Amino acid sequence: MSSAPSTFSPVTTASFGQLQDGREATAYTLRNRAGMKAVLTDFGATLVSFEMPDQHGDVADVVLGFDDVSGYESDRNQYFGCIAGRVANRLQNARFELDGELYELPANDKPHTLHGGDVGFGRRLWSAKVGGGAEVTFTYVSPAGEEGFPGTLTTSVTYSLSDDGVLKLDYEAITDAPTLCNLTHHSYFNLGGAGSGPIADHELTLVANGVTIADDTLIPTGEILDVTGTAFDFRRSKRIGVDLDSLITTKALGYDHNFVLNPVPGKPCAELHDPVSGRTLQITTDQPGIQFYTGNFLFGQEGKDGKTYAKRSACCLETQAFPAAPTHAHFPSIVLRPGETYTHTTSHRFFHR
Repeated sequence: MSSAPSTFSPVTTASFGQLQDGREATAYTLRNRAGMKAVLTDFGATLVSFEMPDQHGDVADVVLGFDDVSGYESDRNQYFGCIAGRVANRLQNARFELDGELYELPANDKPHTLHGGDVGFGRRLWSAKVGGGAEVTFTYVSPAGEEGFPGTLTTSVTYSLSDDGVLKLDYEAITDAPTLCNLTHHSYFNLGGAGSGPIADHELTLVANGVTIADDTLIPTGEILDVTGTAFDFRRSKRIGVDLDSLITTKALGYDHNFVLNPVPGKPCAELHDPVSGRTLQITTDQPGIQFYTGNFLFGQEGKDGKTYAKRSACCLETQAFPAAPTHAHFPSIVLRPGETYTHTTSHRFFHR
């Protein structure tokens, strides 16, 4: 007698625990037919885990995170896997001027504002809607005045996972009054497996001829440096650790820099490769910059399955507009006005070789 045919569910849901205020968080698991699995939660529109095989078929989770929502509400969470906003990265001196009005923001990265303020989008509970196939859309309505920003901003981010290993993020945002908007995805990647050790031997390629130079408070000065002959030249694949030591003694403690992208349209702007497992991540985006961060402030906090996340044991590749954009007129604008729609698409292609 033949057995019943197996069913394939591209999206499943489960409880992800209770927030401190009593609300429930939900986990959404996306699967593809290549054996990959992405777990997301509506808290922070966060990528909790991404499981993929290596060149030998061994599966590992390649992003840092926590087992339930309590970890994401704790001080162990350093924006793990979340959507950062409403303005990702840094705003200089925790203020900006727009149409003649000065807006004061929380200086949560003194003296600057980082990733939206004290309670940015990465620590908000979003609404969720499951789409067709392996897809879920998260939506958050940020009221006027939240974290000091003008205008009610309605943001949606759709995560979709294809059978050929592409985790795609499509962002949209609209406002009812002039405001700022610059969103990014903040996963920490270790292609050897989350918690498996340093990422100095990972190989990185960035299609970027320039980097925005920052001062000792990690805020851009406005200067764009040609990467030729510097530690910032990743135009050809290079071990992350080759020039890392030259930056450890700086205020950044490693790489924490915005690279000015000049990719061929439709082609990857970044490639991260682990030569041991063969796992590879290629990133394609329509954004002008990518923040490369080597996890310099990880402190050995405990994450999923009891693993610890040591300093520089993962890296972030955050596609976005430039930090401190309102301060420098020659940087791409992040002003959003009524009647306009902020859009941003970034694709993460996972495979092994």
